[in-house]
Amino acid sequence: MFTLPTYTAPDFTESFFVKAPSVRTMPAPMDGVVPENFYATTIFPEYFKIHDSWQLMAESRMDCVVVIADDRPHAIEFRNVKKGDAVVVGRHEDGENGVYVDHFAFRKKQENGDNFSFRTSNSRETAYSRDYDRLYELLEFERENGYILWVLGPAVTFDQDSRNAMTHLIEMGYIDALFAGNALATHDLESHFFNTALGQDIYSKENKSLGHYHHIETINRARSCGSLKNLIEKYKITDGIVSSCITNNIPLVLAGSIRDDGPLPGVYADVYSAQDALRVHTRKATTIICLATQLHTIATGNMTPSYQVINGAVRPVYFYTVDISEFVVNKLKDRGSLSSKSIITNIQDFVVNLQRNLSLK
Repeated sequence: MFTLPTYTAPDFTESFFVKAPSVRTMPAPMDGVVPENFYATTIFPEYFKIHDSWQLMAESRMDCVVVIADDRPHAIEFRNVKKGDAVVVGRHEDGENGVYVDHFAFRKKQENGDNFSFRTSNSRETAYSRDYDRLYELLEFERENGYILWVLGPAVTFDQDSRNAMTHLIEMGYIDALFAGNALATHDLESHFFNTALGQDIYSKENKSLGHYHHIETINRARSCGSLKNLIEKYKITDGIVSSCITNNIPLVLAGSIRDDGPLPGVYADVYSAQDALRVHTRKATTIICLATQLHTIATGNMTPSYQVINGAVRPVYFYTVDISEFVVNKLKDRGSLSSKSIITNIQDFVVNLQRNLSLK
């Protein structure tokens, strides 16, 4: 049975916190520009002393500035700062300038053990049985109590079984929102029309004659319909990820890329519009699972704090990266984002294994 860890906030009655100064602010000199010596947010719980009261920032995001409005701290992207906003300044994180960052939230104390040991990092040789079991328990809990965001690369749709498994996960209630690029949706729909992805049969792996037309023919059909919803209705599509999202009212955020064909209707061509659309869901997400997409994984991780405040209680955000490449799953940590749990495996095997085991719950 999965249970959330208990978060213990700092004791702000301690003398150091009582004597600490209130946070300092300076007005933004112009739209999209902040004062020198601005404070930038981290992924951890951050407290700001406002009118002698320490307040936790409820909704955070890495690499934002903090604006004090209505006596509350708010994480604001640089581009969204308005002239005159009260921007927090000072770069101490230990309370000296009215800002305290709880770097050790949810971390367990180091248990006794040898200083030297083998296999301390994840690799292709790592045992993941326990990680899978914990993930099953977590998703069962989150289906009833949390908000599960999935970030998908197109590889999920390149195999018949993994495409079907992901569709079943949506229908079983394990997906509250889905983030991907133009390719994921394109090849999912291509699989409906032609049973191929980039012209290759998703079961037999046979390359079909003129198969390289399939994805752009799919895009053309979708664009002629004006929207993915209209496409689903016109062609009576009842299989696949896109259809399941639309049928079950699951938000599908598709972000464009410089290399996209088309793109499909509904794909965000402007990166900042895509970022804003995704942040609607990262603000609510309690578990995030990223599959075989390095750039979208990093983008999502950079927008996701290590915690959420739910009904006044602070709880951790669980973040999984899954890929067959060790480099990809470790890249998020290199970018300074939250500590993620990585599983190194074939992505199609992962999805099928996950769905089959959750079906037994």
